[in-house]
Amino acid sequence: MVLLTISGGLQDAYSYLEKGHVFANAQTGNIVLLAVSAAEGEWGAVLSYTIPIASFIIGIAVACIIRKLCGKSPKAIHWRQYVLVAEILLLAASAFISNDHIANALISASCAMQVQSFRTVRGTSYASTMCIGNLRGGTEHLMLFLQEGQKENLEAAMRYFLVIAVFAIGAAVGSIMIPLLGEKAILISPLLLLSAFLIMIRNPVLQSME
Repeated sequence: MVLLTISGGLQDAYSYLEKGHVFANAQTGNIVLLAVSAAEGEWGAVLSYTIPIASFIIGIAVACIIRKLCGKSPKAIHWRQYVLVAEILLLAASAFISNDHIANALISASCAMQVQSFRTVRGTSYASTMCIGNLRGGTEHLMLFLQEGQKENLEAAMRYFLVIAVFAIGAAVGSIMIPLLGEKAILISPLLLLSAFLIMIRNPVLQSME
């Protein structure tokens, strides 16, 4: 969770700061900015926001296809690890593409594949690439704990708030590394995802989780 979420925060900071103030992950923001740009007749900006939204949709579809093809077949590599490999390749490629539209398309597709494939941590639903659902879930479970006193709700709330904190750390890492590395700062994300891939190989429980 930590590795995926740091990567998610870094990707959003990277696409916003380095690739034309577009959100790779937060498609709600892109939809709002697209609508505002369309209302103002800024059609070049409309294109900038349409591309990541469309790429996000494609990424979700690709993750579904990977799961369908590799889902429950008796193989050493879990279907989520194939998703990680695809993400690693897309993100690594984006580091060597100067065109903002293409780079954002690759990052958004990667983000979509991740958010579609990794959706729970210790039985709690979460998102590793955006915060609004985590903020809602954390607050809800905290209120349930305060009302009912069940320890499980407090633990779930803390997991949600931990995810949000880790996401913010990823964004901060991105903001620090971008001035130092420029376009190559995104290469930190594939390294994080490679670490997650290797952890899944070493942990059979993670390989078989559904």
